[in-house]
Amino acid sequence: MPVTDVTTDPENLTLTILADFAAPVERVWTAYSDPRQLERFWGPPGWPATFTAFDHTVGGIAQYRLDGPRGEKSSGRWEFTRIEAPTLFEVLDSFVDNAGEPIAEFPAMRMTLEFSPTAEGTRMVGTSHFESAEALEQVVAMGVIEGTKMAMSQLDTVLQDLRDYAQGKGTRIELLDDTHVRITRLVEGPRDLVWRAHYEPQLMRQWLLGPDGWEMTECTVATEPGQTYRSSWAPVGDTPGQAFGFEGEALLVSAPRRAVTTEKMQGTDGPVTLNDLNLYEEDGATLITLLVEYPDLATRDMILATGMVDGMEASYARMEDLVLA
Repeated sequence: MPVTDVTTDPENLTLTILADFAAPVERVWTAYSDPRQLERFWGPPGWPATFTAFDHTVGGIAQYRLDGPRGEKSSGRWEFTRIEAPTLFEVLDSFVDNAGEPIAEFPAMRMTLEFSPTAEGTRMVGTSHFESAEALEQVVAMGVIEGTKMAMSQLDTVLQDLRDYAQGKGTRIELLDDTHVRITRLVEGPRDLVWRAHYEPQLMRQWLLGPDGWEMTECTVATEPGQTYRSSWAPVGDTPGQAFGFEGEALLVSAPRRAVTTEKMQGTDGPVTLNDLNLYEEDGATLITLLVEYPDLATRDMILATGMVDGMEASYARMEDLVLA
């Protein structure tokens, strides 16, 4: 992970984050000064950022919101007070309401980000200055440290060419914490078509099959929040195994970028997982990212032990061969 150290200093009213990146200063600066790139890592997994305004000049304003998987929203605003490209910028960072006005009960902070070259790439020192020890304690209690670490763990993907980062590496899994897993797979094809492959039954039946020897026997999709879906599979011929299926509800659908659904085995009370699907396209290839939230560690390990990731890889390979080709 890029974050190597976090220090809170109640005496000097600061929170300092140290991070190292395997990329030159100019490349890291671009990631922080381009709102479309910022959106890919500013929010932690499950809370992607959307910048609705970005005036990267002294006195300019950047406005953003973070959208949680269950419809939660949090919004912030930067006022740029100092810019020295490509090594430093400083903002007044505030929590804001739906109208973009600062929320009085949440502390504002002055945040300085400094970028310097190292033998391996770039070191970033981010220092947030608070008006009181109570304000510092409040932000720490809100989980800012953990959220920042998880958010910046996504930056390696942004700093590399997408194909350099993921091509030929198959389906990869990252254990983010006891209840969150991130699964990624690069496929050769445009995002719009990858989205259709996830939401059009005639396409889903071609690839969403897991290992060879299975067929999809039921496919009801949910294309709007509040709708329910059902998917069932059964072995073909002499293939061993028993028929099974999943069902759930769509919580968020933002085509062709993101969809959040619940999931559980058909005919059971659970366990229920939260599946957060994100699609990002670059130069004709699409990175599929699935963030899965489990109710507890035991459930996470039980489900992963079923060979789920191997089945996903077989399906994604079939998607490339049969649908995207």
